[in-house]
Amino acid sequence: MSSQDMIEITALRKRFGDLTVLKDINFKVPAGGVVALIGPSGSGKSTLLRCINLLIVPDGGAVRVGADTFTFGTGTRLPGTRALARFRANTGMVFQHFNLFPHMTVLQNVMEGPLTVRRKPKPEAEALARGLLAKVGLADKAGEYPSRLSGGQKQRVAIARALAMEPAVMLFDEATSALDPELVGEVLAVMRALAKEGMTMVIVTHEIAFAREVADHLVFMRDGLVIEEGPAREVIDNPREPSTQAFLSHFHKRGAETAAQAPAPR
Repeated sequence: MSSQDMIEITALRKRFGDLTVLKDINFKVPAGGVVALIGPSGSGKSTLLRCINLLIVPDGGAVRVGADTFTFGTGTRLPGTRALARFRANTGMVFQHFNLFPHMTVLQNVMEGPLTVRRKPKPEAEALARGLLAKVGLADKAGEYPSRLSGGQKQRVAIARALAMEPAVMLFDEATSALDPELVGEVLAVMRALAKEGMTMVIVTHEIAFAREVADHLVFMRDGLVIEEGPAREVIDNPREPSTQAFLSHFHKRGAETAAQAPAPR
């Protein structure tokens, strides 16, 4: 184990009833690294992400994030509520759906975690929240309620809210899949900026071009297994495994069709 690895997943397993969703998953994420998880629906990507921050309790294996290590199996138990809350605060997560508090303004949504979990003084929490809203391009929306925002704006608020906990790691679960196509770019731009700043990130995504550009490492999953992994551009451009080739061929074909339909330069 390298001391430079921020996340380490070892022999992770998870079952739901008769269905084994994760089968002996192993991978590492170095500090400041960006790993993209891709694969068909039902391959276990979102379950894996939820196991990393213990929203779902694995049935076996181990999860390490920073200095916190958890092992799972017969007879093991999760830590207490306070320790679990501290751990989750250190592993920020952004979901497909925004889950903002509708009765709170944008500013209040972002301040809530620092106030109630981190116990920051209100002026400090507000200054942090306003700085993060500026970071995601929403400084002018601080006083608005979520109902008045577009989907892309809501997702950017959700990212600011996760960052307000000052996590060591950010996890993104299909953060753009619920958005209209014209709003995807504004959210990806925020994620791209975080990657450039050195935030350790694990991203479940179907945005293959984005994964190729931003991720250092790519993991292709299918049927609860890691089928192929390696440098993102290498795996996307020259996949070795037949199932990876078949999955990516749809995206390569779509990209070629888009290029063919583009107007010729004048």
